[in-house]
Formats: sequence, structure tokens, C-alpha cells
Amino acid sequence: MYDIRNKGGHVNQEQERVTLENAKKKSLRLVLIASEHTCWEYSIFLEHLLVGLADQSIPVALICSPGVDADSLFTGTAEVITYPVFELPLMERLNRRLLLERLGKFKPTILHCLCEGKAALTRQLARRLDLPYVLTVNSLQKRMATFSVSSKRCARIVVPAKSIAANIARVHPQFADRIALIHVGTFVAQDGGCFSEPSQLATMVTAHPAGNADDFENLFGAIKHLLIDGYEFMMVVIGSKWAERQLWRLLAALGLLETVTIVPRLTPWRSVLAAGDIFVRPQPNSAFDPLLLEAMSLGAAVAGCKGGVDDLIVEDKMAVVFDPNDELSIVRTLQRLLDRREFARQIVSAAQQYLREKHTVSEMISTTLRIYHEAQG
Repeated sequence: MYDIRNKGGHVNQEQERVTLENAKKKSLRLVLIASEHTCWEYSIFLEHLLVGLADQSIPVALICSPGVDADSLFTGTAEVITYPVFELPLMERLNRRLLLERLGKFKPTILHCLCEGKAALTRQLARRLDLPYVLTVNSLQKRMATFSVSSKRCARIVVPAKSIAANIARVHPQFADRIALIHVGTFVAQDGGCFSEPSQLATMVTAHPAGNADDFENLFGAIKHLLIDGYEFMMVVIGSKWAERQLWRLLAALGLLETVTIVPRLTPWRSVLAAGDIFVRPQPNSAFDPLLLEAMSLGAAVAGCKGGVDDLIVEDKMAVVFDPNDELSIVRTLQRLLDRREFARQIVSAAQQYLREKHTVSEMISTTLRIYHEAQG
């Protein structure tokens, strides 16, 4: 008799636990805060996150800048809040009051700032609303730079790479215990990819978030060298509005206008990246590079350089590495991929397997949700 009642008690306790967990999940009402730069640079990540939250029936509000074309982003059922409403001098107080009124109607339980650029705003909103928040840091921090984090309300500092986690722990040791690593999720292609069509002209794709034309000078010099040596290929540059004119002038000066083309950054990235056999990162990047991640997932062989956030650039296993300041180093590295296509496919296969294990969208969503619930207490 004792055993039966004891088992029944365990069942009741388990039911209560599940009921409490479900109630806690239902109570989650999330506000995402993103800069214009983040909405474009990390648009694929944002889409995956919003889809995952929608699948869990979690109410979401997205605060973004007026410059963001929300219709071009996947927002699902999320409520889009434009801030500031009035882009005029002396309107800061009114804009803040209007934002707080919108958030008051939404009744959030937690805030998530998706970039350092909106950290100060998020900190102020958390204080006014008396809410916890999560801060995502996508880039390496400098010791003397402003790092706006509330020691009271910031529950977690989420980072997409170990190198960023180590950097924050070193530069801001007081926040080391709040750092949480969440790999950015992606969907790995099952077919196609690097040199899958031997009869087709090889294609290289490159982009650099900084939009600095100087970053491409040695790369374009290497491309000129390869053409002189008789290699046949084409290159696509995912451009940016800040550097496109300079890039066109550089290409014209080198006589590369028939080999290299520039496409706008607003073009859907995966469709452009999917056309590439080789993805080139011409300079180290101090921020996590979503284009590099997506190129790997789609089966491009990566040629890049060490330095900055280089967690995915594992030499001769997941990528080939060159010295960005040495034009001949770039030439030799690209020749390895063009001449040794089986080797190129091997590093692609290793990179894709790593992404399948470490960068799944499902794991990204589940870990993010766990952090939200922990932050709510």
C-alpha cells in the first residue's frame, strides 16, 4: 500500500513540476532590441530566432531603427516597434516616453539586447520597467571602450564565439560569471557546394562587414596574378554602400571588371553564397562573421586569415589560411584550392560536420530559451 501511494505521489509531483514549467513558459513575454546594423548584418540569425520563438508561441516585440525595412525581414507574429519615432533634435524625452508606453501595453517580462550598440538604451529600459535583461556581444571589446552593463539587471552576456567570451572575461573580469556561449545556428546544405559542377567556371565569393575598400587591395592584386597565370574563374563581391565606388575604381585600375562583379549587400545572402565554390575573408574581423558561417554551411571552401574572431578558421581542417598583408601568400592559398579540388572538398566536409554538431538552430533556440527562463527567475 505504501509503495502505491509513494508512486502516486511521485506522479503528482512530476505533474506539478510540468505544470509549473509550462506556466513559466507561457508567462515569457520577450522584447528584442536591435540596431539597424544588426538587423541587416545578422538578419539570418534574427529570422531563425524569431521562427523558433514563434514555434514556442512566445509573444515577441522587436524594437528597431526607422531605417530598417521591417517588411524585408521575417518578423512573423512579432510586434515591430520603431524607435525613435521622431528623428529630430530635442525629441529624446518624448521618444523615450512613447517607447515606454508601447512597452507598457505589451507587458514584457524580459528584454534581450542583440548588440552592444543598443546596450545603453536596454539598460535604461530595464531600469524603468524593473525587468531583467540579456545582452548579446558580437565583437571583441577594447579595454578602454565604454561597456554599458547593469551589474544588477543584466542576467547574462551572450556571445557567439569562444574568442569573444575569453576577450570579455579578460577585459571585464567582473562580468566573467555572466558569460554564456550560444553558437549561432544554421542549416547545413546536404548537397551541392564546392566544385560540385566540374564543367562550370569556378566562383569565388567575398565580403567584408567593415566596408573598407583598402581591405580588398591585396586580394584583388592576387586575383590579377591568378588570371595572368592562366586560371579561369569569376568573383562576386557582396558590397556595401560605403565602399562600392572605391571598389569599382580599384577593379577598373586593375582591369578586373570582366572577372569581378559587385552585388548589393541587400541581396539575399544565401542565394549569393550558394553560388560560390570558395569563400574568401580578406582581413581579420573583430566581430562574429555571419557570412562566413553561412558560406561554410552551404559548402564553400573557406580561405581566410587568423586574428580577430577566427573560431571557425581552423587551418587545413575547416579552412586554408593566408597572410592578408602578403599578396603572394593569398595567391598560393587560392591556388591550393583551385588545383587540389579534392582537398577543398575535404575541408568543406569537415567544416559542415562541425556545424552540424555545434551550430544547430534547434540548440541555439533551446539554449536561448533556457537563459531567458533562468534570467526571469
